[in-house]
Amino acid sequence: MEIFGYIASVLIGISLGLIGGGGSILTVPVLVYLFGLDAFLATEYSLFIVGISSVVGSVSYFKKGLVNFKMALVFGIPSIISIFLTRNYILPLIPNEVVTISNFLITKDILLLLVFAGLMIVASYKMIRKSTECQVETHHKNNALLAAGEGSVVGILTGLVGAGGGFMIIPALVNLLKTPMKVAIGTSLVIISLNSLIGFFSSMHNAVIDWKLLATISSIAVIGIIIGSQLSKKIDGKKLKPAFGWFILVMGVYIIIKEIFF
Repeated sequence: MEIFGYIASVLIGISLGLIGGGGSILTVPVLVYLFGLDAFLATEYSLFIVGISSVVGSVSYFKKGLVNFKMALVFGIPSIISIFLTRNYILPLIPNEVVTISNFLITKDILLLLVFAGLMIVASYKMIRKSTECQVETHHKNNALLAAGEGSVVGILTGLVGAGGGFMIIPALVNLLKTPMKVAIGTSLVIISLNSLIGFFSSMHNAVIDWKLLATISSIAVIGIIIGSQLSKKIDGKKLKPAFGWFILVMGVYIIIKEIFF
């Protein structure tokens, strides 16, 4: 199955390069179902892969001046604090055997995958919606405070399931902080990079890392994101996003069915 995993790693990178936020949500299912990692280790690996890929993806935006570091701090600091606390204090508190419901044992791995599947379904809804420019306008005076609060939520989710959360970060930057879309994408990549890499290195002591495998998958994903970035000059990623959203929805439902019934 590993050969399919490496192929999927390229596709993860290509999807990130083409559509931006949301592409990294494929990483954990690939690691669990194609590379055979347990859910916790998959979230740890995913943080590194997503972080490195986002660093590469953010370079072109930085060169074009499309990164707002002030906004990155407003959103990113609460997010970083949340991911650190989640990886180091909340996750270790979850027992290996969480609860038994009608003779069905929900383990820590199953719980993480079910939470992840739920996040995939939410992400798919946001991708399938026709509005890509976030048409909802907010009129709160404390938008920066709301953005910081959403940053905390993103940090908790990233800490739990190892996904970048771009599908939540970009709307918050656009709607709450009134950031132009292209700047929001570049800033989001910087936030995801910081969140993911700090989350990885702060909790790597809790896992046994196969650096050779991790480096290989990450390198392939980076190649994919470079390919995707080049393709994005010829292909409109916005048109692909709804179709990708349906794919994510199917994957999310598949994970729920597989973990509960099989």
